[in-house]
Amino acid sequence: MVSTPNDPARAQLEALAQRGVEALRRGDGAAARQAFDAIAASGRATLQIWLFLAQACDLIDDRPAARAALTEVLKADPGNPYALVMQGELYGRDGNDRAAANWYDWALQAGSRLQGLPADLSQRLQRAAEARAAITARFETAMTEALAAAGVDATAVGERFTESLAIVSGNARPFLQEPTSFYFPGLPQRAFYDPAEFAWTPALAAALPAIRAEAEAVLADRAGVAPYVEAPKDRPAKPHSLLDDPRWSAFHLYKGGEPVVANAARCPATMAAIKNLPIPVIAGRSPMALFSILEPGTHIKPHCGMLNTRLICHLPLIVPDRCRLRVGNHSRDVEAGKMLIFDDSIEHEAWNNGDAIRVILLFEIWRPELTAAERAGLTALYESVSAYDAE
Repeated sequence: MVSTPNDPARAQLEALAQRGVEALRRGDGAAARQAFDAIAASGRATLQIWLFLAQACDLIDDRPAARAALTEVLKADPGNPYALVMQGELYGRDGNDRAAANWYDWALQAGSRLQGLPADLSQRLQRAAEARAAITARFETAMTEALAAAGVDATAVGERFTESLAIVSGNARPFLQEPTSFYFPGLPQRAFYDPAEFAWTPALAAALPAIRAEAEAVLADRAGVAPYVEAPKDRPAKPHSLLDDPRWSAFHLYKGGEPVVANAARCPATMAAIKNLPIPVIAGRSPMALFSILEPGTHIKPHCGMLNTRLICHLPLIVPDRCRLRVGNHSRDVEAGKMLIFDDSIEHEAWNNGDAIRVILLFEIWRPELTAAERAGLTALYESVSAYDAE
């Protein structure tokens, strides 16, 4: 435990360690500290001895000495969850919430990477999580009071400011674009776009009754409907909870840049409504438009789209109650006729918690921030990738 076999000092150091452990068990911090200090002074202390010394110093509320012992542990084992959580506890008793929160965060992260946690460590991490939540609540209260004193109404400032408060308080994390295939730099990190920013949305809304009627006809016989996520024929399938699952299905109007002739012929009003929208035209890739059909009780789990150069448009056609869409830190109820436009390269998920099928018209458009030259360049780039894949 303390030294190597055949070491003449071994018996003495082992005896000191035993006396220290027994003192800890009976709550005698002073005696425990004396024993573990002696071992540390010999230069033969292990990480466990340093932890015991920190506990002994903690019992007699010598916080600087406890922190010094924990520093020795963390020099050799920076992810030691016992040492990390103890540091948080010590700084918490100091009233230093900011420091305590950081140590608790590190302890909780370290604990989450371990399996089969000892019961005592699991309990301490649970207390750490509760203490971290209490710190967050105190910080939120302090911020709210400071903003009120300054005459600032967070909701009046706007959604971005409100989100920033949630992030700084630890109640939310930043969600940024994480496309799985291609990243274009310099584009704004916006989860949702206001449909009113796009001149074409009123005309599409006016076509809603005719589009919905065509979707209802598709649902009546399900001809041409296939699982939304299908395993590729020539490469490994990426893990997906709804792979080849008809609970999330699609009726494609355009697929791979070409109209699906039989499906498009059944939906002339829909095809006419999307004809002049700013949908990318990219050989082998786009246009892309479909009816997305989500069965009741189905959850599309968090994921990111392939590209950040597009926005996804949802025109809800048939929607029961309790349908939602989350993009980053922002959630929206899905309501019939209420357009949703969002960046799918930001983590998002969707739910149909209702008791009937949810159907939306789904298509993509160019991001409005891209210049004409950038769109032309991206079109050529994407087409070159498609051509290479086809070789």
